[in-house]
Amino acid sequence: MKVNIKKLNERAKLPTYGSQNAAGADLYSCEDYTVEAGETVFVHTGIAIELPAGTVGLVYARSGFACKKDLAPANKVGVIDCDYRGEIMVAIHNHGKETRTIGEGERIAQLVVTSYYTCEFAEAEELSDTVRGEGGFGSTGR
Repeated sequence: MKVNIKKLNERAKLPTYGSQNAAGADLYSCEDYTVEAGETVFVHTGIAIELPAGTVGLVYARSGFACKKDLAPANKVGVIDCDYRGEIMVAIHNHGKETRTIGEGERIAQLVVTSYYTCEFAEAEELSDTVRGEGGFGSTGR
């Protein structure tokens, strides 16, 4: 699938895949940042994207960035709608106790492009029965 990317900053890098079968493409910071402990900063990627109709870009944490630097998306999963044409920015939160830095060109998150369904929600008096029923929040654990 071809996806058009527009560079909004000369220091921006296009997303890249780390391996042949990687589901997520790395997103890069186009500036340097300092993130204090417990603080959130909006990290600029310097790119805008034209996702095909019927797809969405989901922005997830990079495991190494989160585990080694305590830095991960503040909203856990970012959603880029296919009609959005603005700059992709990632709200990065420092979950640790030390000040951290993000360097220009550093991989900050990963982008997964996937299809989605738009639903027509209909109010109903009853829902079909299932084995699970109304059990939630750990009810299927053994």
